[in-house]
Amino acid sequence: MTDASSRALRAAIIGTGAIAHAHAEAIAGLAPRIDLVAVVDVDADRAAQFAERFGAEAVYTDAAELFASEQLDLVHVCTPPLTHVPLAIQALRAGVPALIEKPTALSLAEMDRLVAVSHETGVPALTVFQHRFGAAALRLAALVREGVLGRPLVATCETLWHRTPDYFDLPWRGRWAIEGGGPTMGHGIHQFDLLLAVLGPWRRLSAFAARQALPTDTEDVSMAVVEFEGGALATVVNSIVSPRETSRLRFDFEHATVEVEHLYGYTDADWTFTAAPGHEALAEAWAQQPSDEISSHLSQLAQIVSALEAGTDPGVGADEARRTLEFAAATYASAFRGRPVEAGEITDDDPFHSSMDGGAVPWSPVKEAQ
Repeated sequence: MTDASSRALRAAIIGTGAIAHAHAEAIAGLAPRIDLVAVVDVDADRAAQFAERFGAEAVYTDAAELFASEQLDLVHVCTPPLTHVPLAIQALRAGVPALIEKPTALSLAEMDRLVAVSHETGVPALTVFQHRFGAAALRLAALVREGVLGRPLVATCETLWHRTPDYFDLPWRGRWAIEGGGPTMGHGIHQFDLLLAVLGPWRRLSAFAARQALPTDTEDVSMAVVEFEGGALATVVNSIVSPRETSRLRFDFEHATVEVEHLYGYTDADWTFTAAPGHEALAEAWAQQPSDEISSHLSQLAQIVSALEAGTDPGVGADEARRTLEFAAATYASAFRGRPVEAGEITDDDPFHSSMDGGAVPWSPVKEAQ
């Protein structure tokens, strides 16, 4: 990583599929502070077309060649989940911070390797959790830190999306060994990451998961009831079988209710603030510095660029992302074992540490044949 204090940052994208376009557009939206200088894809033609569209000069088909040839300040890992950690580790060992699409890793074991390399090299491994960086979420986090909303009491977190069977035509989707899980890992993780960012550490959870309708090895719906260290109770629902799609979070504090309902990104207009009787003045604090910007890759990348320019730590780092991934692992462990799971319970010798399915999926082919 080179000095970024007085020049445009140099970025590369590995993987030029659908989500890479959001990354490239975010980079373009922050010009001239950051430039897309190179892209990597195993499909050379696709990489060349992507590079031409977004103005990248260099095209590679191999990440190792990228790191050997380019001086970079940031690399965006936009490949299928199976390759996230190996590519991110290559980047860190080359001294390049990595911004990794969710899920960061396929398992806690894999995540722990990434955390260890980030600590060893001192290079950030970051995860795309863009909903933390929308204006309203940042405002909510500040009010929570200040304590003016009172204790958090109750919360609901819902990712109710819809996917048709042809969504799983891509060979890496819906496979435990390649994608890591279903909507708990690949869809709802954005919403419950924001839930965890607001409410802090969780203590224990009880969960269910099912394969209701879709041709997938993984679940297509999961539900959890969660107790947080601060005493709040929350429900978390992750679904891809819900025809009326919505993403919803509600936080009930002692002095106010704060809600957001959107689909893939929110603006201030999607949030509602309701003060409890006697605390109406809080509405004025909530209404300060309104924004019409959408929570997006751009909002998170802007924070990262500012941090890299200033030499400070960007978010969301590997340690924080691990806590979110542990929540997903605990959801699966509780659902498939039929009992509550406590934070920190899934240790190195636990099957759910090495894979999200833990070898215990009730509808697995082996179990269905019995």
